Amino acid sequence: MTIGVLGGGQLGRMLALAGLPLGERFVFMDPSKEACARHVGDMVTGSYDDVGQLAELARRSDVVTYEFENVPVACARFLSDRVTVYPPARALEVSQDRFLEKSFFESVGVPTARFGPAETREEFDAEVARIGLPAVVKTRRFGYDGKGQAVLRTQADCEKAWAALGAAPLIVEAFVPFEREASIICVRSTKGETRFYPLVENVHRAGILRASFPASPRLGESLTRDAQAFATKVLDALSYVGVLTIEFFVKDGALVANEMAPRVHNSGHYSIEGAETSQFENHVRALLGLPLGDTRMVGEVAMLNAIGKMPPKKELLAEAGVHLHGYGKDSAPGRKVGHATLRTKAREELHALFARTRQWFELAEDLEVPR
Repeated sequence: MTIGVLGGGQLGRMLALAGLPLGERFVFMDPSKEACARHVGDMVTGSYDDVGQLAELARRSDVVTYEFENVPVACARFLSDRVTVYPPARALEVSQDRFLEKSFFESVGVPTARFGPAETREEFDAEVARIGLPAVVKTRRFGYDGKGQAVLRTQADCEKAWAALGAAPLIVEAFVPFEREASIICVRSTKGETRFYPLVENVHRAGILRASFPASPRLGESLTRDAQAFATKVLDALSYVGVLTIEFFVKDGALVANEMAPRVHNSGHYSIEGAETSQFENHVRALLGLPLGDTRMVGEVAMLNAIGKMPPKKELLAEAGVHLHGYGKDSAPGRKVGHATLRTKAREELHALFARTRQWFELAEDLEVPR
C-alpha cells in the first residue's frame, strides 16, 4: 500500500524507514522540494492549502497521515473526503490550539494547570490577575521548542510579553514548578487495540528537548499507571488511530498535562533500537489495521538529540551501543538535525556510555542518566 504523509521532515523520513521493510510505499507532501524525507519516498511539492496538490496526494495514497500538528485542519478535512486520514482531524484541531487542547484535557478528566484565553490587553490583564504570578503566556497556535511563549514573574515581564506576543490570540497558564518532565507514547489501531511505551523522562534546555530516558527510575509504576489512564481517556474520546504522545509535568508526585502531539514524537525516537517495535513501525501498523507490535524495551536505553550540527561520527560510532541517526538536514542553530540512541545490557554500563558521549551534544555536557 502507499501511505501519504503531510510533511516531509525527519518524522516522516523515519516513518518511511520503518514502513519500507513491511513492503509499504510512501509519498510526502511538503512546501519544500528539499524536505529531508525526499530521500525515502516520492514527493508532492506544494503549500498545504494547494487543493490541486492535496488532490494529487489523495489520488496516490491508500491512507494519509501527518508528521506535525500544524497542518491546517481544513487540509485534513479536504483529504478525508477523498481518502482515509489518521489520526482523525479532530485530534489535529484540538492539538494545534493550546486553549482548545487544555479545554479538551479538562473535559475528559486529565489534570492541567489553571488557564484562560486572552485576545485583548484587557483580557490578558484579567487572566494574569485571576491566575496570579508567576504565570506563563503562550500563543495559542504555532509555537514549538520554546518559541511563542514567555514566563511572567513581574509586571515588567507582562509588559514585555504583551509587546512581543499580543498580536496573536494567547493563553495564560499558571506556572508549574515541576520536578521533572515526562511523556507517554501510546498507539491505537483501527480495531481499538492499544499499546503503551514506557513513561519517558525528558530534559529540555533552551526550550528544546536534549535527552530522553525511557522507564526512568525517578518516575515509577504509579505515575506510569496514571499516564496510561489519562492517555486512554484521550484516545477513546477522539476515536484515535495511530501514535499519540502526551507531555506532562511531574509536580509533588503527580502528573499535570502540558500538551499532546497527535503523531510520532521526539521522545520516542529511542524506540527504533530500544524497543521490540518502534513507534514508527507501530504507527504504520495502526494506519493499515495490522496487529500492533510489542512495545517493551530491549535493554537499558537513553537518547540524545543533535541540535544545530551533527556530532562527530568517528568518535561516536567507535562506542559499542551507540546508534546514530542523521536526518539529512543542513546545520543551523537550534535545528534538530539528528539523534543518538544509547543501548546497553546493564544500567551501570548505560551511565558510563552516556558520560562518555554527552560531550558531543549541545547543552548536554552536564546531563546524567537518572538513578
